[in-house]
Amino acid sequence: MFTNPSDPPGVPQYALKGRVVTMDAAYSVLDTGSVYIDAGKIMAVNPTGTPPPSGYEHVPIIQTGGTIYPGLIELHNHLSYNALQLWQVPKHYTNRSQWSGTPEYRKLISGPMEVLGRTPGYVEAIVRYVECKCLFSGVTTSQGIALFSNQGISRYYRGIVRNVEQTQDADLPEALSHLADVEAVDSTKFLARLQRCTCLLLHLSEGTDEQARSHFTALHLPDDTWAITAALAGIHSLALTPQDFQTLQEHGGAMVWSPLSNLLLYGKTADIKAARENGVRIGIGADWSPSGSKNLLGELKAARLHSVANGNLFTDRELLSMATRTAAEILQWDKVLGSIEPGKYADLLVVTSDKSDPYAALLQARETDITLVIIDGVPRFGATDLMMHFGPGTENWQVGQAACSLNLGGEASDPAIENLSLRDASDRLRDGLQQLPKLARDLEHLVVRALPEAQAPQWFLRLDEPYLEGITLRPFLDQGMAGLEAVRDRLKAVASVPLSQVLVPLDLDPLSVADDETFFDRLLKQNNLPDYIKQDLLALY
Repeated sequence: MFTNPSDPPGVPQYALKGRVVTMDAAYSVLDTGSVYIDAGKIMAVNPTGTPPPSGYEHVPIIQTGGTIYPGLIELHNHLSYNALQLWQVPKHYTNRSQWSGTPEYRKLISGPMEVLGRTPGYVEAIVRYVECKCLFSGVTTSQGIALFSNQGISRYYRGIVRNVEQTQDADLPEALSHLADVEAVDSTKFLARLQRCTCLLLHLSEGTDEQARSHFTALHLPDDTWAITAALAGIHSLALTPQDFQTLQEHGGAMVWSPLSNLLLYGKTADIKAARENGVRIGIGADWSPSGSKNLLGELKAARLHSVANGNLFTDRELLSMATRTAAEILQWDKVLGSIEPGKYADLLVVTSDKSDPYAALLQARETDITLVIIDGVPRFGATDLMMHFGPGTENWQVGQAACSLNLGGEASDPAIENLSLRDASDRLRDGLQQLPKLARDLEHLVVRALPEAQAPQWFLRLDEPYLEGITLRPFLDQGMAGLEAVRDRLKAVASVPLSQVLVPLDLDPLSVADDETFFDRLLKQNNLPDYIKQDLLALY
């Protein structure tokens, strides 16, 4: 039907028919309705039985046989690490400094990605692979993948899945997720930066002890004001007390919840009941595959299980809102995303389910139940029988026993990635992870030289961990520059041993739980994870 679905301007008008969960202000649900799409935008949302909007009388109406939702918006994920399998967390921790930068962490997490991220041919494979991992779980927006070049250029990869840090769209203001050193250690400069941005996604109080909490209390300034505005979204916020959450809410701040990651590392998660009772806006993110959910769909399941185990803290609708409506509000994107309404961008997700409750239908869905993912009106992933309505796509795939198709063409940049199939990316990463010691040795004997400006730059991953010189993900207002430099010195000391002597061959993390035969075995062996997660999460798959 569609001759060129990989080129967004060429996608014609069409409509999707099914149950429609709008996530609008009234939380309207159409038992059967049609969503009319034109040039990447939603033009109308009509209940079945009403006439189509003027000018759309003859558009093709595609029977989805499922429930249509807004695309999922993830506010926290270190995507560059998502080729790695779930880490067997060795002990109980009380703050992140106790595990980040340890020899085992370097051996299994930071070291492997440092090597692959600096070896030619692997950067594009990582980007392709982890972006498809997002698509397989219905994620249409996540955090970006940062790149740097041997010409000293930094930018975010721009591909299929939207990234919150670089949008090139005035209606999608770009979020900030890093601070310059001077902003991280000086409260006046920190507040000035916060006041200049629309959203600052900042790792905050990750841990359970007073050292972790001090990152929040340091936001209390000498003049008795707080360096908190509506732009601040504290990732984790694990050590905050009920009074802290009240302070956060009074100043308009939000939080981003990553429950499974918190439970895996620290044996507990944020006092989410206190956050809710104080009216704090809450988004959600899977954190990363090494110590979190494989994807956002899995993280929503973990959040639901934690809610139920602690007295049904949230309704299913409230949980879904964390990844749709509320997430868009935190980003200040709610003008054009987060719900299914006329005039908004067509970022959509279709799920098949026999659940009568429209919200439980998504939260209890498996990856094999996702039948269509649309970004900016362009179908990108879905069941083959639905995707065939939009053209041949670029690649066939199988998720569990479900036959699926991908449409990965049409990126406006990064041509090396545009021409790379998911299958080739998977093969390349699988081989690279098995050859980590050799690749590390090769890098140790390689000198990367700056190229003349006329030549194309060579791109590498700019990893979030370990700490980069000049920028950081976290405030250090409580410790100042001395504290920040102490962290860097500790990481440098661990890094004094060449990676070729540290790394071991690793297996590639499968794209979905449906295709991961060892996922639950590894989950059940986690020492810090409560039984209600271990046992009940298995039942949901």
